[in-house]
Amino acid sequence: MAQLNSNTILLVHPLGYGSQDADRDISRKTNIMPPLGLASMAAYLEQRNISAPIIDCYAHPDALPLIQQILHDQRPAFIGFSCTTSTFLDGVRIGKMAKSLLPGIRTVFGGAHVSALKEKILESFPAVDFVVAGEGEETLYELISAGGTDPGQVTGLVYRDATGPVFTGYRKKLLDLDSLPFPAYEKLAGYPDRYKLPIFNYPKAPNTSCISSRGCPYACSYCDRSVFKRSFRYNSAIYLYEHLRYLKERFGIRHINFYDDQFTFNRQRVEDFCNLMINSPLGMTFNCAVRAEHIDYNLLQLMKAAGCWMISLGIETGDEDLLAQHRQNADLNMLAEKIRLIHRVGIRIKGLLMMGLPGENEKSIQRSMDYIFSLPVDDFNLSKFTPFPGSPLYQEIDRLGTFDENWEKMDCMEFLFVPKDMTKEKLDELFIHFYRSHYTRPKVLLGYAAMLWKSPDSWLRFIKDLGSFIRFARSNQRMARQEQ
Repeated sequence: MAQLNSNTILLVHPLGYGSQDADRDISRKTNIMPPLGLASMAAYLEQRNISAPIIDCYAHPDALPLIQQILHDQRPAFIGFSCTTSTFLDGVRIGKMAKSLLPGIRTVFGGAHVSALKEKILESFPAVDFVVAGEGEETLYELISAGGTDPGQVTGLVYRDATGPVFTGYRKKLLDLDSLPFPAYEKLAGYPDRYKLPIFNYPKAPNTSCISSRGCPYACSYCDRSVFKRSFRYNSAIYLYEHLRYLKERFGIRHINFYDDQFTFNRQRVEDFCNLMINSPLGMTFNCAVRAEHIDYNLLQLMKAAGCWMISLGIETGDEDLLAQHRQNADLNMLAEKIRLIHRVGIRIKGLLMMGLPGENEKSIQRSMDYIFSLPVDDFNLSKFTPFPGSPLYQEIDRLGTFDENWEKMDCMEFLFVPKDMTKEKLDELFIHFYRSHYTRPKVLLGYAAMLWKSPDSWLRFIKDLGSFIRFARSNQRMARQEQ
């Protein structure tokens, strides 16, 4: 039997469920984001002469035969998975398949879910050979370079020895992000057209996402910080500008969504980046997410001039007492003031909220509705609170309500956690009521009508999948029921 190729790893982004269900998944119709972590990993490894093909099963649900073909033709010594909680078990299934087809292949898992659970993953899942905990580039490179032997010498790794799972500890020195190559977008089949930002969240296509920082200095109760902890690093303004220019010249990208937790945390970086975009225009627009503490009128004016089209703000809840239980600086008056400033400079506003946090009740949900509807918020995303491993709340969640820890359903689109004094049925009812109340307001309807000329591609996508959106509005279910 031919040997395995020791300098090759197949990188896989699992779908999370059976490929036959992909066409029924409303989330795939609204948003398909490129797996930027895998693309960055592939670029880093290729720079060091390690072959790293990527298969994105989320963008290509029918990719299993292609995975099997690569295993047969290239015989990689490793197969790596970047998983969320909801896609982890699908990754395990693919890993088992790879081992059955290619005995001797080693499975490597990374991402927030396994970084949070570490040794517990290897205790419960024999098909997982290694877990990369924390920042992965150097750890994965060292593991592959050594052929998977002597893993105890690789920092940031969980592996098995004669006594059981062992964690070698976190890497003390983190990467300088400006030293990294741009992600290997070209390894993503169908990029960029296969990937779409959420409908009505962009003016032009083709568009894509970009990550310009790692980590977050805050410690909100609901956020998983198991990969980068509370560290915060960012690309410089010139690196960021050159990254966008590369995307424009290589792939024709016209709009970028910065998928950062805190885009404006370092004000000088943002000012420098905006001045570059103003003085040497790329003909591109961008979205970003910010915290209200890190924006002001002058900065917003500069961002608008540089092409900022939409800003997302983490509001979470319109009940200040509830908010104070879960995050720092729970000042809804300050937040409302900053939202009005964004509206004043002419940037579109998207509010990010959660329903079902510990302590939630019918009154707090009504306060959230009253708060959001009192402000010039153009769009919002209401997710269903889910206590992920690695978040502070996860350790004490059972005393705060009832929790059905079904990993495959932990995608923030189902109420698996129900706070005390609430029921799942009431949460579902209020969730639908919240959305319907928003989308039937005349001001909101006029705003979406304006998208006919502000984001015509969004309207084309919306009309194409209108039936799916109507079914979701009625059922509140991610997966449409199959026709009998």
